[in-house]
Amino acid sequence: MKICIVGTGYVGLITGACLAEMGNYVICVDNDEEKLKKLKNGITPLYEPGLEELILANVSEGRLEFTNDLDYAVKKSIACFIAVGTPSGDDGSCDLSFVLSVANDIGKAMNGYKVIVDKSTVPVGTHKLVEDEIKKHYNAEFDVVSNPEFLKQGAAVDDFLKPDRVVIGSDSEKAIDIMRDIYSPFTRTGNPIIIMDVRSAEMTKYAANAFLATKISFANEISNICEKVGADADLVRIGMSSDKRIGNQFLFHGLGYGGSCFPKDVQALIKTASDYGIDSDLLKATHQVNINQRKVFVNKILKYYNNDIKGKTFGLWGLAFKPRTNDMREAPAITIINMLLDAGANIKAYDPKAFDNAKAIFANKIYYAENSYDALKDADALILITEWNEFRRPSFDKIKELLKEPVIFDGRNQYDKKRMKDRGIKYISLGSVDN
Repeated sequence: MKICIVGTGYVGLITGACLAEMGNYVICVDNDEEKLKKLKNGITPLYEPGLEELILANVSEGRLEFTNDLDYAVKKSIACFIAVGTPSGDDGSCDLSFVLSVANDIGKAMNGYKVIVDKSTVPVGTHKLVEDEIKKHYNAEFDVVSNPEFLKQGAAVDDFLKPDRVVIGSDSEKAIDIMRDIYSPFTRTGNPIIIMDVRSAEMTKYAANAFLATKISFANEISNICEKVGADADLVRIGMSSDKRIGNQFLFHGLGYGGSCFPKDVQALIKTASDYGIDSDLLKATHQVNINQRKVFVNKILKYYNNDIKGKTFGLWGLAFKPRTNDMREAPAITIINMLLDAGANIKAYDPKAFDNAKAIFANKIYYAENSYDALKDADALILITEWNEFRRPSFDKIKELLKEPVIFDGRNQYDKKRMKDRGIKYISLGSVDN
């Protein structure tokens, strides 16, 4: 099948590469010439395990093409996926300007029946706005379908190739048949293709992300209570998650959620509820707890130094919002570093993949270490922000040797408290009384 993907960001690249991998002819469209040049040479602008290999293989096989010519891509394709950004406005609303601009351009290029697929995360009712933009230029038959993505950064290629479910929002049998044809190779193991109306499909993505974000904020709220009452949040989590009704995913306390989806989608759903006269207290609390959690962690650092960290140097491990990605959008590291810098501290940071994005944010305000141990040389303490695998089993003897004082502030509760105490390391984490 011939498919075009408009937008070569995170969702667009994953979608295009994975659809090409299943034998489709895929044209990815973007107006960023520098990005297109890199992609044509097999260089991916983002880090996602397995993605670069897919792009190289499918470009080589002639199934994946990159261009800035949207007109050409639309005319060649039966299905056109819109996968451009939908950033948050100041009021939390979803900015649809990129989506609607693409829809307008698609309308100008239409030369026959197409399925227009909203892959970007968009508020309920966006499909009608997309239809209206296309109809300004094209009055023959076409369908607009909602097909939300459910990709976890760091595991997105696997998620796309082996999805838990595929959601398709449409009331057109013609469009549904085409979408089933596209996705049938990915669901041979029996995971469902779920057909629903367009508004329900648009809502499903927001509801799923908001629920997962709420679980994270709930875990952090319980963690903070545990500290005050003398309970251990890790043990409480194990006790809770053993209940099959609750489960063990997204219940780890720490620095909260970040990235391109959860923060934006929670705020967008709050705004949508408000537009319909609903005061979504639970979602507002989810958002606020997440913001507060970074402050809770920084306050622990300040408390240890009697609220005076001016001139202190901290070795910081992890900048990306989660492991296995270079994405720093809404990353806890941004808030934490800025708070520490504002208090007069110096930062020596290391991350396996996120330096390019970090430099765009912090420029020369922090030191970018060559490796994890370089970040600790002559530092006053280690601050762990992102739980990359390489940070799980470090040499604690070397950490003690490099730091001025053996102190670890662990925002991900990665190390065993008793072992740290036995090693003579002052270990300060979240969710229990510090040793």
